[in-house]
Amino acid sequence: MAKKFRHSASFGKRIEYWIVGLLLEEGFDVFVPVVDDQAIDAIIRNRDGKIIDLQIKARSKSKTKIGNGAIFAALNHPKLRKNYYFLFYAERLNKIWLMSSKDFIAEAVQNKSGKTKGRRTIKFNGKRNEKEYPREKFEKYCITKEDGTHDFSRIKKILEKL
Repeated sequence: MAKKFRHSASFGKRIEYWIVGLLLEEGFDVFVPVVDDQAIDAIIRNRDGKIIDLQIKARSKSKTKIGNGAIFAALNHPKLRKNYYFLFYAERLNKIWLMSSKDFIAEAVQNKSGKTKGRRTIKFNGKRNEKEYPREKFEKYCITKEDGTHDFSRIKKILEKL
């Protein structure tokens, strides 16, 4: 039992560090805040000292029902944040999507009522014959290549434009 709890309680944090490790391998300067009070999981800095903030969200394959493996629901992101990016990881699909704050606001659905009113939900997957698949609509944000590796060149381009 202890292992099961440990797995579920630490999945998100383990994925955050895995992503940070991938970014470090790509040569990025990555900093991890000690306190998570602004929804920032990592800060990436370019050579000129300009930064982007990164929020990492992950869905476990063992803790989600088929059909929900790439749904990120009720995220609190009320307004546009400059130089702020989301990195979404769906374990079951083994896919990573990278979106700016602006893209996320444009693509996500804002909850209109209930206790999650004003929060945003995005669904990167569909379901057919009890199998999940990535939705074509979000292909432009996907940084996972066919061979399962990840292409972080978009982050390099973003940093160059700052």
